[in-house]
Amino acid sequence: MTVNDDSFTNWMHREEIAESMIPIIGKLHREQDVNVLLHSRSLVNKSVVSILKTHRFARQIAGEELSVTETMPFLKALTTLDLGPSQIDIGMLAATYRSDGRGLSVEEFTAEAVAGATGDNKIERRASRDVVLYGFGRIGRLIARLLIEKAGSGNGLRLRAIVVRKGSGQDIVKRASLLRRDSIHGQFQGTITVNEANNKIIANGNEIQVIYSDDPTTVDYTAYGIKDAILIDNTGRWRDREGLSKHLQPGIGKVVLTAPGKGDVPNIVHGVNHDTVKPDERILSCASCTTNAIVPPLKAMADEYGVLRGHVETVHSYTNDQNLLDNYHGSDRRGRSAALNMVITETGAASAVAKALPELKAPITGSSIRVPVPDVSIAILSLRLERETTREEVLDYLRNVSLASPLKRQIDFISAPDAVSSDFIGSRHASIVDAGATKVDGDNAILYLWYDNEFGYSCQVIRVVQHVSGVEYPTYPAPAV
Repeated sequence: MTVNDDSFTNWMHREEIAESMIPIIGKLHREQDVNVLLHSRSLVNKSVVSILKTHRFARQIAGEELSVTETMPFLKALTTLDLGPSQIDIGMLAATYRSDGRGLSVEEFTAEAVAGATGDNKIERRASRDVVLYGFGRIGRLIARLLIEKAGSGNGLRLRAIVVRKGSGQDIVKRASLLRRDSIHGQFQGTITVNEANNKIIANGNEIQVIYSDDPTTVDYTAYGIKDAILIDNTGRWRDREGLSKHLQPGIGKVVLTAPGKGDVPNIVHGVNHDTVKPDERILSCASCTTNAIVPPLKAMADEYGVLRGHVETVHSYTNDQNLLDNYHGSDRRGRSAALNMVITETGAASAVAKALPELKAPITGSSIRVPVPDVSIAILSLRLERETTREEVLDYLRNVSLASPLKRQIDFISAPDAVSSDFIGSRHASIVDAGATKVDGDNAILYLWYDNEFGYSCQVIRVVQHVSGVEYPTYPAPAV
């Protein structure tokens, strides 16, 4: 047998193991509300090749590839336990087991590591929580995809309705088509049908009522069987408490805005300040995509090195707020063609840092340049630190943060030498540290942070909604504090 034959045989063996993982992962998700992760990446509803690629990607952050032969024993061990709703990272289980010197079996170690999700400790399944989307644009449709994907056993978040202004002929058919096909994010994973007679879109068995209205005060959601729902406003039309309060109609319990909130509306960045949301708070904001991209790494750097001041420059993909060709626009420069120009514009992300991270007293300034790409942006975060350090120390620290800290769902890490923006389409992290571009000189550090300003941000919104709805389940093994 040649070396190539050995490689191919090894690949087929790993394919076979990954294939056998799929029904186990699916059963744990559907029957026990257990989301199986690999270094913070969900393995639910993933193909054989996707599972293998996720294992392969571990080399970018952990320094070496993780094999399915290493993680499969931990997955099998989970099936023997009386698990409650939780998120379990089999990549972290394998990594921590490797460094554990007590001589425990995989089964013993796994049972100990996830003890908080078993037996008398486990969280009981909660009733599902209704969700309404007000607006169905770029972010609204991606949030819809995520809600449908995460429906699982039906005990989590359930998308019940979308509210839009009535368009011309075949409105619902066209909206379903935009949900089904996306030029950036690809095909919807599943089936979508339309019930025009009853104004419903059925996606993977989820019946979504389409409600036509241009005035939130006119909608009685209880008429559609919706109760105590979380309404996600994707329009940005109202951004203060008075305006967003218009959504608090019968059937709506809380309102979440997918844009920076104004006045006393809390701006929440999941992973950083989501635990400050008061149980009785009915209106909150998920801030902006750029705020979500810079605040987690800014917090990480402040915690370890201290930050005296900073500046963020975002190179941002164009959005629907800009004109395709030169035309009138209320804002400076945004009237010029988005597809043909780099456009200097303002960003509120720097000032929003104070709301999400009030303990950081360092002044942070910011500016933005819109560029002719449809998705994925990069934030260049330049920091003056309280102490001197080295590039190697900073990279080791941020790599560890991305692997085993409470911010590991927000911060990703990549060391690929030829990474470009399109590589990060579909990233579920708030930002990705580009190791190759990082610069450190004494007490000055410059971080290059990629982020999918559409999908990564939508994932952050979902995490906030899960938290305030009570269906955000704990992760095991618990991340280091």
